[in-house]
Amino acid sequence: MGRIIEVVDYDPNWIKAFEDEAAALSHIFSRRLLEIHHVGSTSVPNLPAKPIIDILVVLDDTSDIDLFNPSMEALGYRARGECLDAPIPGTPGRFYFSKDTNGVRSHHAHVCAKGHREIFDKLAFREYLRVHGDVAASYGNLKQRAAVDHRFDNIGYMNAKDDFVKSVLLDARRWYQVSPFTEI
Repeated sequence: MGRIIEVVDYDPNWIKAFEDEAAALSHIFSRRLLEIHHVGSTSVPNLPAKPIIDILVVLDDTSDIDLFNPSMEALGYRARGECLDAPIPGTPGRFYFSKDTNGVRSHHAHVCAKGHREIFDKLAFREYLRVHGDVAASYGNLKQRAAVDHRFDNIGYMNAKDDFVKSVLLDARRWYQVSPFTEI
């Protein structure tokens, strides 16, 4: 049996979980690290989410990303690469690491080089949901329904959210370009 898809109510402890993991990741990436962000649903107050902390790590360069794999594995992460051959393909230039704690997925680390489009998108989506509570509430409802409908099917869960996420991301990109959060 694969992972169980469970969406739970927002937990303010997710902030501390991010901070703790960010400190460990900062040590691993040290001088190469430019930024580290809490992203994904656990970074949006009051948004129901899968209890998995998503972390965006921005480096000066990722051409030698594999050099970090042993340190990431020592911290409990599995190096997944770009996941370009996954059922829902990853993004070229975004390197993915997953961590399970006590046999349950607990963290995702998304590592990109400065300037990668994924950085802008993840931050725009997060900030848009933080500011637009009605959109976040709709997203939370969708996630809860999708988790029930696709309890043992992560791909089905992701596909059930896809149209909504793409639509919101279009609005979020436009909004974020002129928001006070962006240094463009």
